[in-house]
Amino acid sequence: MATVTEWIVWVMRTLGAPGVGLATAVETVFPPLPSEAVLPLAGFTASQGHYGLVAAVTWATAGSVAGALLLYVVGAAWGVERVCRTADRLPLLHARDVRRSVEWFGRHGRAAIFFGRLVPGVRSLISIPAGIERMPVAQFLLYTAAGSLVWNGLLIAAGYQLASQWHVVERRLGGVSQVVYVLLALVVAGFLARRWWHRRSAVREAR
Repeated sequence: MATVTEWIVWVMRTLGAPGVGLATAVETVFPPLPSEAVLPLAGFTASQGHYGLVAAVTWATAGSVAGALLLYVVGAAWGVERVCRTADRLPLLHARDVRRSVEWFGRHGRAAIFFGRLVPGVRSLISIPAGIERMPVAQFLLYTAAGSLVWNGLLIAAGYQLASQWHVVERRLGGVSQVVYVLLALVVAGFLARRWWHRRSAVREAR
């Protein structure tokens, strides 16, 4: 992680505010690189005078939108039918589960995109069902930009204010991220357990 942090600092200091956009785009497409580290670090670098605070937030938001759009394209290219066929080949999954998820996204897509950009662990992945559902691109970009602007602005401003203590933001939000990951894992585990139980019951009835 120290090497990654050094690379982020180098990019931001070398390219200036556009480097913030590049780092944020990479973070969006590659979730293991957490925004909780990238964004406060961008604020800290801004506090050293390498670029302005407004420029940092603007470029970070542009990078978030660019990365999210790439994931949207991946979801659109993959398509719901291909995902359904894949789900049918996987144990404990069924095509109708995918269709239900897509239908749910269709009903709550705009809110899901906006609030999803504010949830660690969900921020990147939420763009994929948007692509599968073929959410209107302009609408997707609008709500992605709005949610990203809020998230990026808060974390960059926190890093700017804390300066050399920017890592405090990462440490505190890191705990929140871990809670979110655990909850997501429990939800997935519960879903798989229920699916296994239903299939087992179906086999018993068939006998």
